[in-house]
Amino acid sequence: MAALFALGLAVASKKFAVETDPRVEEIESVLPGVNCGACGFAGCNNFAEGVASGKAPVNGCPVGGLSVAKMVASIMGVEADGPKRRVAQVLCKGGHAEAKQRGGYDGPKDCRIAHATQGGDKACSYGCLGYGSCVASCEFNAMYMDENGLPVVIEENCTACGKCVDACPRDIIVLVDEEQGVHIRCRSLLTGRFVRQVCSVGCIACQRCVKVCPTGAIYMEDNLARIDYDKCINCRECVAVCPMNTIDWQEGKALLEKVAVG
Repeated sequence: MAALFALGLAVASKKFAVETDPRVEEIESVLPGVNCGACGFAGCNNFAEGVASGKAPVNGCPVGGLSVAKMVASIMGVEADGPKRRVAQVLCKGGHAEAKQRGGYDGPKDCRIAHATQGGDKACSYGCLGYGSCVASCEFNAMYMDENGLPVVIEENCTACGKCVDACPRDIIVLVDEEQGVHIRCRSLLTGRFVRQVCSVGCIACQRCVKVCPTGAIYMEDNLARIDYDKCINCRECVAVCPMNTIDWQEGKALLEKVAVG
């Protein structure tokens, strides 16, 4: 009887076996293995299955960049350029020293709870709440809270997984191409008069940055200067004229070559 059952199991295993594409394991072996989800899939294995089945691009891993894209493309027998690496950027400079307080906050030190209930203890209703929910959400040691109560991104560790973006209730954190070095670090939609009352580094909508930008990368929307990163060439003209020091330049990032738009 034991032999009969064993034979039956052997036949069933062959008959009902699910065929797997051998390329899946090979693709997964060259991936970073961080399972961050930045590719849009649940993990590296799911991404590998997606590539093998044609549901994901061979250059879909932003963490691996060009080197991984080339290895995955070689396995699939195609050619591909690597994706531009993206990193998180915090669009607020209003820490303890710059943003005024409006009173005590007695609730849990969680940005989402504070935003939904008492609104935290900062006078600016658009600024960083400073309780570190974004830092707590990061699984790759790519963020920390500085002494001024603001989150700082460690770009070399960032995988662009987007978890810090989702954790921020005020949409202060965005994912941007790593090569971009100019950022308008303010999200306030208040008029200049009221911005000055609550923060010393907030955008006052003076439009000086808009006027000097040679590529048309900066525009005004709802009392706030914004950057079209597809047009920004890191020229820093806007940084030089901003009276509030709202626009930030990251040292070490090069001038970019893009088509200028008047």
